[in-house]
Amino acid sequence: MPSLRLAMAQINTHVGDISANSARIVDWAGRAAAAGADLVLFPEMALTGYPVEDLALRKSFVDASRLSLEHLASRLVEHGLGDLTVVVGYLDRAEQDVEAVADTRGLGPDGRPKPQNAAAVLHGGRIVSTAAKHHLPNYGVFDEYRYFAPGDVLQVVRVRGVDVAVVICEDIWQDGGPVAAAREAGVGLLAVINASPYEKDKDDARDALVGRRAREAGCPLAYVNLIGAQDELVFDGYSVITDAEGTIVHSAVRFTESLEVVDLELAAGTAPAGVDPEVGASGMTIRRTLVTEPGPAPEQPIAPVLQDTLGTDEQVYRALVLGLRDYVTKNGLQRVYLGLSGGIDSTLVAAIACDAIGADNVYGISNPSAYSSEHSKTDAADLAERTGLHLTTVPIAPIVDAYHASMEIDGVAAENLQARIRANLWLACSNADGPSIVLACGNKSELAVGYSTIYGDAVGGFAPIKDVFKTQVWDLARWRNAQAEKAGETPPIPENTITKEPSAELRPGQKDTDSLPPYEVLDAILDDYVEGDQGRDHLLAQGFEPALVDRVTRLVDRAEYKRRQYPPGTKISFKAFGRDRRLPITNGWREGGKDAR
Repeated sequence: MPSLRLAMAQINTHVGDISANSARIVDWAGRAAAAGADLVLFPEMALTGYPVEDLALRKSFVDASRLSLEHLASRLVEHGLGDLTVVVGYLDRAEQDVEAVADTRGLGPDGRPKPQNAAAVLHGGRIVSTAAKHHLPNYGVFDEYRYFAPGDVLQVVRVRGVDVAVVICEDIWQDGGPVAAAREAGVGLLAVINASPYEKDKDDARDALVGRRAREAGCPLAYVNLIGAQDELVFDGYSVITDAEGTIVHSAVRFTESLEVVDLELAAGTAPAGVDPEVGASGMTIRRTLVTEPGPAPEQPIAPVLQDTLGTDEQVYRALVLGLRDYVTKNGLQRVYLGLSGGIDSTLVAAIACDAIGADNVYGISNPSAYSSEHSKTDAADLAERTGLHLTTVPIAPIVDAYHASMEIDGVAAENLQARIRANLWLACSNADGPSIVLACGNKSELAVGYSTIYGDAVGGFAPIKDVFKTQVWDLARWRNAQAEKAGETPPIPENTITKEPSAELRPGQKDTDSLPPYEVLDAILDDYVEGDQGRDHLLAQGFEPALVDRVTRLVDRAEYKRRQYPPGTKISFKAFGRDRRLPITNGWREGGKDAR
């Protein structure tokens, strides 16, 4: 059986920065060649970054991607990498006879061909093969049917005597199409290039999927995935290789760039390469291209190894750190500001920020009021001492008094006034200090039920924990402290912050439970209602009291307008507010209302 040294470049790309992405591809291709690789796989749309969203609709952007691909093939040769076979994702354009086209899926609203999410095979300074993604996802965070024309070609390239089928991400998430065609083609390796976003607990589905597709294709499967963050999305990498029986034999470390190099013994290609394309029973056109001839096996084979050992809390925490780091750095920012109340939410956000961009770039502002407890001030100071972040104290009582002297304000309006005064101070500090943003510190539980002040604690440029339920906020804080202790470091989060009862401290003796059910109960309801899209009858069947169900669902429904104005934040769940869960603000439907009966 031929031996193929495969490299998978798990890299972090920057959406829209085609020049920088091309340079990164050349760099990592050089590393693959230095490791003796015959074939290197780069992630989906590595040349343009992913997702490009409406950039795909700009002719200039598509043209730049296509031209850069040609230049990339030449640059690889200039860097002495012409013998390496490189698979790279890019943005292409469907080449169709518009007058004769029968499949209107490939046409945009203007009647012209849509762009395509494509993969190219580069070798010897040439683009030797290209093909577009066949299955276009149009659910959750994906909207590819809006942007792209589907492809109907399976590209099979023969590298060192092995037939390698190249497919793109969603092509293995849907039945039929490219995977069925790969089996028909009798390939020796199914190479899948991906930009698959991270979700907590997604591994069970993804691991089972790659195993099933390997068995269906009848060959080993190599799955390379993007890492990094783009706005709300974060990509964890976790590139894997399976054997022909679907067992994962190699896995990459998550949330970090890496080059995965493995020697594989694979079945030899037998069908003639370079012949006319054939249409299989799958409906896909199979195009075969000869790239390189067989060669000797390596003297020191590199065996696959399982490297992924992260538990759920560590995965989520690293996703949040990477999400914030890339949002800051890719947008040219240097510092972040946040209000530090001594509470668990702002404290966890501060710890994440310190880990993401360094404590010297994190500026906390404590704004004690007439109702602030002593521990809110001391806990914030303790956090600053533990982490090394900057802490400034600006009491707001004089400003609040000035407002009250101008007009009569009481009740909830007076509470919200304090929150908005604080927010104005955070924004002022950030505005005065160059390229920086304010971080919103609200969690998913509060965001769900509207337990936040719009233009107050809800202001900011980014919200790191907006997709993290309150109960998990505590779990992450405990995990982060435990990790510090294992490393012999000072735990960043004061223990009192973890154990004390949460409070907004906007009125005397205020506690969160004055307005909300205990978070353990609230989060259980929200998990079904928000993430599971379950209705009142289901919630009642789970044993929740009718009055509680009605109260919580009413709070969630009425807070949609607040969520629309909340900053973006890292998505870590199956259904995040914003990209995933999109409900109308003006909405007459009520769970359990008269229409439901």
